[in-house]
Amino acid sequence: MIDVAPNIHVEDSELDFSFARSGGPGGQHVNKTSSKVILHWDVGASPGVPGPVKQRFLKQYRTRITEAGVLVIDCDENRSQHRNREIVVERLKAMLEAVARPPKRRIPTKPSKGAKKRRRAAREKHSEKKQLRKKIDP
Repeated sequence: MIDVAPNIHVEDSELDFSFARSGGPGGQHVNKTSSKVILHWDVGASPGVPGPVKQRFLKQYRTRITEAGVLVIDCDENRSQHRNREIVVERLKAMLEAVARPPKRRIPTKPSKGAKKRRRAAREKHSEKKQLRKKIDP
Protein backbone atom coordinates (compact mmCIF):
# COMPACT_ATOMS: atom_id res chain seq x y z
CA MET A 1 0.00 0.00 0.00
CA ILE A 2 1.17 3.53 -0.81
CA ASP A 3 0.50 5.97 2.05
CA VAL A 4 0.71 9.61 0.96
CA ALA A 5 -1.19 11.38 3.73
CA PRO A 6 -3.48 10.22 6.56
CA ASN A 7 -6.50 10.34 4.25
CA ILE A 8 -4.77 9.38 0.97
CA HIS A 9 -3.63 5.85 0.20
CA VAL A 10 -3.51 3.52 -2.79
CA GLU A 11 -3.88 -0.22 -2.36
CA ASP A 12 -1.45 -2.54 -4.15
CA SER A 13 -4.40 -4.34 -5.75
CA GLU A 14 -5.30 -1.11 -7.65
CA LEU A 15 -1.92 -0.99 -9.38
CA ASP A 16 -1.55 -2.96 -12.59
CA PHE A 17 2.03 -3.62 -13.66
CA SER A 18 3.08 -4.80 -17.09
CA PHE A 19 6.58 -5.44 -18.37
CA ALA A 20 8.27 -5.00 -21.72
CA ARG A 21 11.69 -5.09 -23.27
CA SER A 22 13.40 -1.77 -22.88
CA GLY A 23 15.59 0.01 -25.39
CA GLY A 24 18.85 1.80 -25.01
CA PRO A 25 22.28 0.56 -23.93
CA GLY A 26 22.74 -2.82 -22.32
CA GLY A 27 23.68 -5.10 -25.19
CA GLN A 28 22.30 -8.59 -25.23
CA HIS A 29 20.84 -8.21 -21.73
CA VAL A 30 18.32 -5.65 -23.03
CA ASN A 31 17.29 -7.95 -25.85
CA LYS A 32 16.61 -10.89 -23.54
CA THR A 33 14.89 -9.43 -20.46
CA SER A 34 11.72 -7.47 -19.90
CA SER A 35 13.09 -4.86 -17.53
CA LYS A 36 10.83 -1.96 -18.55
CA VAL A 37 7.96 -1.48 -16.09
CA ILE A 38 4.63 0.09 -17.08
CA LEU A 39 2.21 1.07 -14.32
CA HIS A 40 -1.52 1.45 -15.00
CA TRP A 41 -3.70 3.01 -12.26
CA ASP A 42 -7.38 3.87 -12.58
CA VAL A 43 -7.58 7.25 -10.86
CA GLY A 44 -11.37 7.53 -10.80
CA ALA A 45 -11.95 4.06 -9.33
CA SER A 46 -9.53 4.50 -6.43
CA PRO A 47 -11.47 4.51 -3.13
CA GLY A 48 -8.46 5.64 -1.06
CA VAL A 49 -8.18 9.04 -2.76
CA PRO A 50 -10.71 11.76 -1.78
CA GLY A 51 -12.75 13.52 -4.48
CA PRO A 52 -11.05 16.95 -4.37
CA VAL A 53 -7.61 15.32 -4.57
CA LYS A 54 -8.77 13.25 -7.57
CA GLN A 55 -10.01 16.39 -9.32
CA ARG A 56 -6.70 18.19 -8.79
CA PHE A 57 -4.81 15.07 -9.92
CA LEU A 58 -6.89 14.73 -13.09
CA LYS A 59 -6.44 18.42 -13.87
CA GLN A 60 -2.70 18.57 -13.26
CA TYR A 61 -1.78 15.29 -14.99
CA ARG A 62 -4.42 15.23 -17.75
CA THR A 63 -1.77 14.65 -20.43
CA ARG A 64 -0.63 11.43 -18.75
CA ILE A 65 -4.12 10.00 -18.32
CA THR A 66 -5.91 8.02 -21.02
CA GLU A 67 -9.49 8.68 -22.13
CA ALA A 68 -10.58 5.80 -19.89
CA GLY A 69 -9.17 7.65 -16.86
CA VAL A 70 -6.13 5.40 -16.41
CA LEU A 71 -2.77 6.90 -15.47
CA VAL A 72 0.20 5.36 -17.30
CA ILE A 73 3.74 5.67 -15.94
CA ASP A 74 6.70 3.77 -17.36
CA CYS A 75 10.35 3.40 -16.41
CA ASP A 76 13.28 1.74 -18.17
CA GLU A 77 16.14 3.60 -16.49
CA ASN A 78 17.77 0.59 -14.85
CA ARG A 79 18.70 -2.89 -15.95
CA SER A 80 16.77 -4.27 -12.98
CA GLN A 81 13.03 -4.79 -13.32
CA HIS A 82 12.71 -4.65 -9.52
CA ARG A 83 14.39 -1.22 -9.31
CA ASN A 84 12.30 0.13 -12.22
CA ARG A 85 9.17 -1.02 -10.37
CA GLU A 86 10.27 0.86 -7.24
CA ILE A 87 10.92 4.01 -9.29
CA VAL A 88 7.44 3.87 -10.86
CA VAL A 89 5.79 3.58 -7.44
CA GLU A 90 7.93 6.46 -6.12
CA ARG A 91 6.83 8.61 -9.06
CA LEU A 92 3.16 7.86 -8.39
CA LYS A 93 3.64 8.76 -4.71
CA ALA A 94 5.36 12.04 -5.66
CA MET A 95 2.51 12.90 -8.03
CA LEU A 96 -0.06 12.29 -5.30
CA GLU A 97 1.94 14.33 -2.78
CA ALA A 98 2.03 17.23 -5.25
CA VAL A 99 -1.77 17.47 -5.33
CA ALA A 100 -2.48 16.41 -1.74
CA ARG A 101 -2.69 19.94 -0.35
CA PRO A 102 -5.13 22.39 -1.93
CA PRO A 103 -3.46 25.45 -3.47
CA LYS A 104 -3.55 28.72 -1.55
CA ARG A 105 -6.20 31.18 -2.66
CA ARG A 106 -4.73 34.30 -4.18
CA ILE A 107 -5.67 37.52 -2.44
CA PRO A 108 -6.03 40.18 -5.13
CA THR A 109 -4.11 43.37 -4.38
CA LYS A 110 -3.81 46.78 -6.01
CA PRO A 111 -0.61 48.69 -6.74
CA SER A 112 0.11 51.51 -4.29
CA LYS A 113 -0.14 55.18 -5.26
CA GLY A 114 3.64 55.47 -5.18
CA ALA A 115 4.04 52.49 -7.52
CA LYS A 116 1.53 54.03 -9.94
CA LYS A 117 3.36 57.36 -9.80
CA ARG A 118 6.77 55.74 -10.44
CA ARG A 119 5.41 53.70 -13.35
CA ARG A 120 3.83 56.80 -14.90
CA ALA A 121 7.08 58.79 -14.51
CA ALA A 122 9.08 56.00 -16.14
CA ARG A 123 6.66 55.87 -19.07
CA GLU A 124 6.83 59.65 -19.56
CA LYS A 125 10.63 59.62 -19.41
CA HIS A 126 10.78 56.80 -21.98
CA SER A 127 8.33 58.66 -24.23
CA GLU A 128 10.38 61.86 -23.99
CA LYS A 129 13.56 59.97 -24.92
CA LYS A 130 11.83 58.60 -28.04
CA GLN A 131 10.46 62.02 -28.98
CA LEU A 132 13.94 63.56 -28.82
CA ARG A 133 15.21 61.00 -31.36
CA LYS A 134 12.67 62.09 -34.00
CA LYS A 135 13.71 64.22 -36.94
CA ILE A 136 12.69 67.85 -36.75
CA ASP A 137 10.51 69.13 -39.61
CA PRO A 138 11.80 72.44 -41.17
